[in-house]
Amino acid sequence: MLLRRLLHLIGAVVSAIGAAMFAAVITSLIYREWDEAAWISVAALITIGFGYLTWNHYERPRDLSRKEGFAIVGLSWFAISVFGTLPYLLTGSIGNVTDAFFETAAGFTTTGASVIPDPGAMSHGILIWRALTQWIGGMGIIVLSIAVLPLLGSGGVELARAESPGPKPDRLTPRFRETAKRLWWVYAGLSALQVLFLILGDMTLFEAIAHSFTTMSTGGFGTDVRSIGAFSAYSQWIVIIFMVLAGASFALHFRALRDPRVYGRNTELKLYVGILVVASAIIAIGSRGSAAADMIRDAVFTAVSIVTTTGYATADFGAWVPALQVLVVGLMFVGGMSGSTGGSVKPYRLGVLSGAALSDLRRVIHPRGIFVTRFGKEAIPQDIVESVQTFFLLYMFIFMTGTMLFAVFAQAAGAGFDLVSSASAVASSLGNVGPGLSSVGPSSNYLAVPALGKWLLSLLMLVGRLEIFPILLLFTRELWRR
Repeated sequence: MLLRRLLHLIGAVVSAIGAAMFAAVITSLIYREWDEAAWISVAALITIGFGYLTWNHYERPRDLSRKEGFAIVGLSWFAISVFGTLPYLLTGSIGNVTDAFFETAAGFTTTGASVIPDPGAMSHGILIWRALTQWIGGMGIIVLSIAVLPLLGSGGVELARAESPGPKPDRLTPRFRETAKRLWWVYAGLSALQVLFLILGDMTLFEAIAHSFTTMSTGGFGTDVRSIGAFSAYSQWIVIIFMVLAGASFALHFRALRDPRVYGRNTELKLYVGILVVASAIIAIGSRGSAAADMIRDAVFTAVSIVTTTGYATADFGAWVPALQVLVVGLMFVGGMSGSTGGSVKPYRLGVLSGAALSDLRRVIHPRGIFVTRFGKEAIPQDIVESVQTFFLLYMFIFMTGTMLFAVFAQAAGAGFDLVSSASAVASSLGNVGPGLSSVGPSSNYLAVPALGKWLLSLLMLVGRLEIFPILLLFTRELWRR
């Protein structure tokens, strides 16, 4: 009964993804890639057809409960990851289902892990589809909001709560639909602005659009095997600036259009910027063998790319000294701000966890004292503290379990993945970062990962992007009970 209620809405989302495929068709036609245009058109029609039949066959639910909101988010992301494989498979760009699903999941979850050895060898149509999956996935809450919330009534609140990349959805208006539209305007506006700045450098219009899509979504897919290292220092600094913007709250950006002083009053933004500055300084001091300007730029670029979970690279941090590699893996557990397109734990949660730990230490010294957990000047309710602690506990448990399973799968397949490769691949996938260390570092890719390992990492990408609960709840008996 629950699945029948949700299939109408899932069909609407799948149809929207099919319609988006025509952007890749148009790109292929512009570049006279006739075969790719034909096959991507077939993929789009299949996707739209399935979505429309599902949408039309099942009745629209009048309202959504909280558990149904979580269920539709998890099922919708899995559905679009399945249908998103069709352009790769039908054009022959990726030859098997496992690799195609991995690439698609990495796109929609904005992870940026790839099985494609050389993106420059791909057609323009496939490259723009690859970038578009990240741009759509980057603001998944807004995609689902505009496509689905008008159909839901008050149930839209539950959908937004399930999808929001943070502890709670941030309303700009009393209506979530209006909030979604405003955030989309900010998202699209910043994307267009980045395109303008990039074409003033050494990127073509196509490269600028593709990299804008994957920067503002904190995704990291590129058009060259050298990632952003293939472009000038000017382009790299522009990408750094927009990665920082994409890793901050889009609701905060919207409010700053009226009052820029809100930036200075936001505690999470201060923590976010502080982490970026400190990490950049440590990496710059620990780097060796390059000119000062290049050393500073590579340090800042790497820190921003990892913290915001974008995953671009201008330097092979897998070849750095062990201390810096440990720092890079640690930064994978930070993430962008709540309300950004970034993944991972989020500075807000790290701040709450630190505040709660400090309160507990004070309570040990003063057993009769009453201590309130604070983040900046804000008092955090106990239920939020417990929710954050539960999230972090689950996050670390999934990371450790995932690392063990990945190592087992790699050993069973006879693949040469050491503990560093296994742990960094899992941390990177769960945090939606992209590159890891050693065998999955910036100078390599995930093509050599065994099939079971790719399915595991794909699942971890979805779990991390949807902040654990919507995916885990799909496997609980309580969700499917009437």
